[in-house]
Amino acid sequence: MIDTSFARIGLGRGVTHVSVTSASDVAETTLSEGMTVFWRANQPIGHVLMHEGQITDARIDHINDGFLSAVDSKARPPTKVRLSASVVICTRDRPDELSKCLSSLPRQTHPPREIIVVDNASRDRRTRDVALAAAATYIREDRPGLDIARNAGALQATGDIVAYTDDDVLLHPRWLEQLTSAFDSPEIGAVTGLVLPAELATEAQRHFETYWGFGKGYREQDYDPAVFRSHRGQVLAAWDIGAGASMAFRREVFQAVGLFDERLDVGQAGCSGDSEYWYRLLAGGYTCRYTPASVAFHFHRSTMDGLASQIYHYMRGHAAALLVQYERTGISANRCLAYYYKPRWYLYRLLRNAMEGGSIRDRFLKEEVTGYFAGLLFYHRRRFRR
Repeated sequence: MIDTSFARIGLGRGVTHVSVTSASDVAETTLSEGMTVFWRANQPIGHVLMHEGQITDARIDHINDGFLSAVDSKARPPTKVRLSASVVICTRDRPDELSKCLSSLPRQTHPPREIIVVDNASRDRRTRDVALAAAATYIREDRPGLDIARNAGALQATGDIVAYTDDDVLLHPRWLEQLTSAFDSPEIGAVTGLVLPAELATEAQRHFETYWGFGKGYREQDYDPAVFRSHRGQVLAAWDIGAGASMAFRREVFQAVGLFDERLDVGQAGCSGDSEYWYRLLAGGYTCRYTPASVAFHFHRSTMDGLASQIYHYMRGHAAALLVQYERTGISANRCLAYYYKPRWYLYRLLRNAMEGGSIRDRFLKEEVTGYFAGLLFYHRRRFRR
């Protein structure tokens, strides 16, 4: 049954949400162009992505009556969460998007202790006006860089938990409740949530969701120090833990392992400030948890030019983050991946494209390659700055 309640959140075209009462509902659903997301009560459990009548991605094979029973048994029921939470939104020159994001916070079942808007050097007063109109705490940070802004928010926050989201995100009403309640043991230092597309109205948005999407699946997963140690000879893919558009931390971890590395992410290297921080937490003995019960909806870039720039900066930040991880932990697998395995992988893809022709997956291969090597250069130019 199509769930029309999502219309109240303000989502765009191209994503359909379906409520599931039994596993047979999935097979009987008529799929629409774009993404169909299946929900059990307030938790997404799978999706199908369709483009021009063809299924390009399906994550429903696991949905059976046993899985639904497991979802029901593990669901955290609505309850009064004991931990207080500060919500931090870092933004620059996007007052309209910020206003929409802020509008989804009064509907949260676990009201935030405070909402902190960090204005990362906007060019006019509109960001300030939007933040103050929403009764948020407004901070101006003139140094460009998302991680610089995140640090300003962390230092201002007073809640037990510091939760981050982006200005181009809308939040499910139970987003903060589920994110905060997942901190159910003291060793959990970070929790991330599931990020679904808010709309898939353009070719660029569909391409991103198919090949670069933020979703990390529909099963809760813990990454603990034992898992981290088991990857000592290789790099644990911390980027699989979640997405910076929906993440939270115990406030105490900022004192224990330091703040975000200000050389990374948007405005600096371009990306991966979040995954480097999760990696650092794991190295410091904390557990990071991914919980798909906490849901945010992200508006992907709508144009191909915007997507090309995004992918370039993603790879630029990824390359720099590998070397930052080596610098901070001394784990040589990061350096080997950065200087040897990744370049070899890109060489293979370039040769394959030359001999066989490019695939749609490699549509932005040029941006990937140039961004990656730009990231190595970026790191060496800023090696001793933190």
